[in-house]
This record gives sequence, C-alpha cells and structure tokens, in this order.
Amino acid sequence: MVRVLIVDDSATMRSLIAAVLERDPEIEVVGEAGDPLEAREAIKQLNPDVITLDVEMPNMNGIEFLEKIMRLRPMPVVMVSTLTVRGAEATLEALELGAVDCIAKPSTGGLEGFRDLPFKVKAAAKANVKPLGPARAAPAPVPFDHAQDGRVIAIGSSTGGVEALITVLSRFPANCPPTVITQHMPATFTKSFSQRLDKICAPQVAEATDGAPLERGRIYIAPGGDRHLAIGGTGVLRCRLTAGDPVNGHRPSVDVLFHSVAKTVGPNAVAAILTGMGRDGADGMLAIRQAGGRTLGQDEASCVVYGMPKVAFELGAVERQAPLDRLAAELLKAPSSQEIENA
Repeated sequence: MVRVLIVDDSATMRSLIAAVLERDPEIEVVGEAGDPLEAREAIKQLNPDVITLDVEMPNMNGIEFLEKIMRLRPMPVVMVSTLTVRGAEATLEALELGAVDCIAKPSTGGLEGFRDLPFKVKAAAKANVKPLGPARAAPAPVPFDHAQDGRVIAIGSSTGGVEALITVLSRFPANCPPTVITQHMPATFTKSFSQRLDKICAPQVAEATDGAPLERGRIYIAPGGDRHLAIGGTGVLRCRLTAGDPVNGHRPSVDVLFHSVAKTVGPNAVAAILTGMGRDGADGMLAIRQAGGRTLGQDEASCVVYGMPKVAFELGAVERQAPLDRLAAELLKAPSSQEIENA
C-alpha cells in the first residue's frame, strides 16, 4: 500500500486528487495539507511514502518547500502544476531539484485529467530518491571531432528524465551529431524544457518541428501532446511529427522514435534509454541494435526509476549499461559503422 499526503491550497483540488487516488486499491490517502507549514507537521506525524505537491501556494511556494524536503528529508514527490508557462517553468525547476514526476492540473476540473496520477504515484513510491547536494559547476563538454558521417543520436526517457537529460546534454559539445529525444512530458512543459536546455547546453536545443532537417550541433525534443516524433528522408534526414494512437500508453512514444531511427539510419544510430517507468523504447532499441546501431542503457544505480532501461536490457536491446555521468562520453565515442568497417 502506498501512503500519500496531498499538499494543495485548494480544498477542491485536494478532494479531486484524493478521489482519483482512492480509486486505486493500492493507494491510501493518509492526509491533506493546505500549505507547506501544515505539510511539514503532517509529514512528521504521518510519514507518507509519497507527497503530491502544488507548485503555487501561500506562506511558502512549492519549490521552496520541495528544496527543504530534498535537503532535510528526501522523499518521493509528484508535482501538480497548472498548464501555464509559469507553471511549466516552476515544475521543471522542481524536477531539477529532485521531484520524481509531474502532472498537469486538468483544465476542465474533471477526474479524467488526472487519470495518470495513480500510476505516477506508485512509480514514485519505488523511486531512487537522493538528497539534494550543493550546486555543482557546469561540466565541461566532452570533446568531439568526428567528421559528418551520418551518425544520429537518439535518446528516450521518462520518470526522472529531466534531471538525467540535463546531466547528459550539458556535456554535449557544440558540434555534436544531430540528436533526437523523446521525453514523456505534457505539451507546455516540453517547450519550456527545450528553452531551458538551450540556455545551458552548447548545442542548439529546440522542440522538433515537422520537416526540420537534422543538422550537426542541434538537439530536437519531441513536443508533448498529440503527435509522435520520428525521423525520415532519403537525402536530407528530417524530423517527422506524425499522428497516431499512443504506443505503450505514450504519445509521443520512444518506441516510435527508435523504430524510425533503426529504419532510417540503421548502423549509424547511437541510442540511449534513460530512467523511466514501463517498457516504452525497449522494442525500438532492439530494432536499432539488430540494424547494427550502438545501444546504451542507464544503469540501475543512477536511475530514478529503473524500469525502461531494465526492460530494454532484459530484452537484449542494450549493448552496454553505464552510469548517468558517463553516458554523454559513451554516446559520443561510440564508433560509427564506417569506423568499425575501416578498423
């Protein structure tokens, strides 16, 4: 049984969240709090397994409270945010501070908008939560001097992926191979996340647009919402945003991206699957490996949730596992098919 504390200044929203969570027989709502001061006492008394935390509250906002939690008493936190740009930016800051996952408040106020919350809460309960340490200096980019050789890097991630992607991509040099990424995240959040990455990374980072050419020194993030990101083309490779049903419960789906990479670039693909719940990406990564591409998985010790990488590894899709702080170097040094042939 996962014991949950709901923290939100709106009584209506607390009731809505409680109603959704209590539908799941594996979840027990043990308490509610209207602000961080009440929440602090509730944590001491109730010792919950997971907290759902509103971003904007009186007395102390959710970000300030989260930072105190992660420094003093680290525990799994799922952020509940509005779909505004401001809410998205604050939520991304929370995920960088160590929140396990996030969910957007439904615009209509109905239960359907929170349908994924029980899954996120149960995944958070199993998360590998680490204390928030002192701020670290930005890492030096990994040297990269390969010629333009058709190589494409593809990355998939989910729960815990914001922090993981920042760690990996901040080490990418300005002349990195074209890189395509699917991170499970709501639409407003992916735009803010792309902008955040663009400020801290040497390459240019942006949400993928349909028809955008894959170019060296550019990183393309799949927009959240109602389309999948794939790549295609015979001369110039381009991003393709395609309609379609969710795959493995997700749209955009890592599997859709990876399958397109396997089909389009085959042995010139270098793929990594990072922290996340479920199995999205495992089948597509296997297709990349079978096509001659190189495949990497984040290791269990450094994952927030060792779900997606575990399934891919057990399927035989992962050629090699590596800790998060080594993945950038591993992705960039993986030899292309041309280099292997010439060796």
